[in-house]
Amino acid sequence: MQPSSKFYTIRLILFWYSSNIGVLLLNKYLLSNYGFKYPIFLTMCHMTACSLFSYIAIVFLKIVPMQTIKSRIQFSKIATLSVVFCFSVVSGNVSLRFLPVSFTQAVGATTPFFTAIFACVMTLKREGFVTYLTLVPVVTGVIIASGGEPMFNMFGFIMCLSATAARALKTVLQGILLSSEGEKLDSMNLLMYMAPVAVVCLIPAALIMEEDVVGITIALAREDSKILWYLLFNSALAYFVNLTNFLVTIHTSALTLQVLGNAKGAVAVVVSILIFRNPVSVTGMLGYCLTITGVILYSEAKKRNK
Repeated sequence: MQPSSKFYTIRLILFWYSSNIGVLLLNKYLLSNYGFKYPIFLTMCHMTACSLFSYIAIVFLKIVPMQTIKSRIQFSKIATLSVVFCFSVVSGNVSLRFLPVSFTQAVGATTPFFTAIFACVMTLKREGFVTYLTLVPVVTGVIIASGGEPMFNMFGFIMCLSATAARALKTVLQGILLSSEGEKLDSMNLLMYMAPVAVVCLIPAALIMEEDVVGITIALAREDSKILWYLLFNSALAYFVNLTNFLVTIHTSALTLQVLGNAKGAVAVVVSILIFRNPVSVTGMLGYCLTITGVILYSEAKKRNK
């Protein structure tokens, strides 16, 4: 790799980290500290931005070649993925109202556990015994972290666990539904088609479940115009999370991406504790470290089984 190429990749990774951690912290600030208690509406803003920016990036900027939907069946598959994806984002945002970022990151690290379970049930794909054995510390770590979390909230925990499971389900479903060569889409094209479907689903959900959220947001904006800038910046960050994730994926190896992903979670935990100063316990941190260790062992076991 040339020095200039290395520098470009490093910058991509920094942007990836910044956008991921930034949107996570800003979500927490808006939903918990600022008092904007409307996670469905916030997710709708995210998906609206993803719809708009994805279209501009693909159609006008041509970051990736545009891939077209070839049949109603393919569209129905994409719509299914969109609903699951939408549920995972909403659940994750809801959990941030009740739990510190550090704990949600610990729970989110159990994604491989749910992925392995769904893959086993839905595709009958079996991993080696050692691979399943590495999932024990993944789950045990979260149990320990839960017991040691000073700000533990059961409803928030259930929502966070639901978001993690939904992310894993979306990954497995994507492999099943878009498995044929003619239906495969890169992540940016998939986002361009999924995001508008998510917006259509979220609009009635926000209007029904978060009564008068539009009127409340307008009233808030009249009192404090910063809320509009928060929402706009947060929504733009939500898109750049997907864009930078795609770019880092194509500019690094699978192993490098795995290591960077694990490190990103740890960085998010440290930064969130420094910013929000939420109390942490030794037990909670030990549980989180055990979970991350399990995730690393799981990745290594899967790699050796290939």
